[in-house]
Amino acid sequence: MLKLRLTRTGRKKQPAYRLVIMEHTTRRDGRPVDIVGYYNPLTKEVNFKVEKIQHWLKVGVKPSQTVFNLLKKASIIE
Repeated sequence: MLKLRLTRTGRKKQPAYRLVIMEHTTRRDGRPVDIVGYYNPLTKEVNFKVEKIQHWLKVGVKPSQTVFNLLKKASIIE
């Protein structure tokens, strides 16, 4: 089952996250199927590829709870 979730990048004490499509059994920083955006919690900067996200959601990908909250805040999901 594919999931839409975050993978951590950045340095120690300076996290940044990529929004990725992954198999649900893959480890957190494993190989993604597709990269659909990024999120920086320190600067609150977000960059989502809206068309790709909407396509994957139509296909049946389930977002994690954190990703769901981010997409809802960005008004991509209602």
